[in-house]
Amino acid sequence: MIPATGKPSLAPKARLRFDRISGGDMLLYPERGLALNGTAASILKLCDGDRTVEGIVGELHREYLDRTDDDVRHEVSEFLEDLLKRGLLRVLG
Repeated sequence: MIPATGKPSLAPKARLRFDRISGGDMLLYPERGLALNGTAASILKLCDGDRTVEGIVGELHREYLDRTDDDVRHEVSEFLEDLLKRGLLRVLG
């Protein structure tokens, strides 16, 4: 589990790019790509290695006021854990 004080950032092999054809954000990594929905893209744009997981949750909660803090925390944690398992994310702290 990624601690709330962990500072996630994309792994060196991963890149977040906007795809003009699909009009959406893509997470690109060697020989593969992952189309992102709006929420996933919002999460990754905040993974700069400076913000903590809890800071990311706080910023997203302000953006998605219709969601509870616990719901946002759960979604962020689940998504980041998946990327960490795939080797597409690193966490400092």
